[in-house]
Amino acid sequence: MTASLDGCRLTVCRDCCCGSRVKHPDVDHDAQLDLLRDALAPQHQVRTSNCLDVCTQSNVIVVHPAPRARRAGARPVWFGLVVESTVEADLVAWVPAGGPGVADLPAPLELSVISPPPGQ
Repeated sequence: MTASLDGCRLTVCRDCCCGSRVKHPDVDHDAQLDLLRDALAPQHQVRTSNCLDVCTQSNVIVVHPAPRARRAGARPVWFGLVVESTVEADLVAWVPAGGPGVADLPAPLELSVISPPPGQ
């Protein structure tokens, strides 16, 4: 099933640190990715990327606004230390509510917001 071009896009870092059982042995990284895809598709796209250059904050997920919100000025929101099911659940609720530029960021998710690396 193809993701909608009107929804948000999530970029899930899966490279040297993010997604690493060595760094996060108690996190089922494949299950995390499956959860996001199962909960958000087909309305929203979930993709993986190589290193996003914020390794100290792994696991990193970037939520890109839907195109309409982007045109209205919304910008991607970067989340770090996404290793708890509560953060995953909050993301899964926030994105369908509209995500960046549309839905207010829930207070618990604000705690996971990080700055993107320079140049992003």
